[in-house]
Amino acid sequence: MLNLKEIQELIHMLDQSSVDELDLENEGFRLQLKKSKVYTSEPVALPEVRASQPQVVREESSVDVEEEQPQTHLQEITSPMVGTFYASPSPDAKAYVQPGDTISSGKVVCILEAMKLFNEIESEVSGTIEKVLVENGQLVEYGQPLFLVKPE
Repeated sequence: MLNLKEIQELIHMLDQSSVDELDLENEGFRLQLKKSKVYTSEPVALPEVRASQPQVVREESSVDVEEEQPQTHLQEITSPMVGTFYASPSPDAKAYVQPGDTISSGKVVCILEAMKLFNEIESEVSGTIEKVLVENGQLVEYGQPLFLVKPE
């Protein structure tokens, strides 16, 4: 078990690092530290995906020509990093957003897990969620569209 001074040192090191979350568990003792999230539009550099990890395979589908044409009035919320998409904070919880929900800028719309860190993704646009473009648990790429939003 850690003493108070060691915990304070861990908090200080976490605050000074680029790590957002720290979760330690040892012999029945668990310490979980999380930073407040501050999001920027800067890309996050992540290591290459190794061959042993799941790969995203995109399949072509037969869709009507009308559906393939982009709907220019909709804005995309895109992934700021490579990671695993989660629609809700836990498997048994309600999704952050669903089609038809009205959102405002700064609202958490999903979680992306990257390198065992869970990052809350906030909307940069206000409007109505028209479509969720990825499935829960799906691996997503940097810049991949996650949601379509009809702006206010």
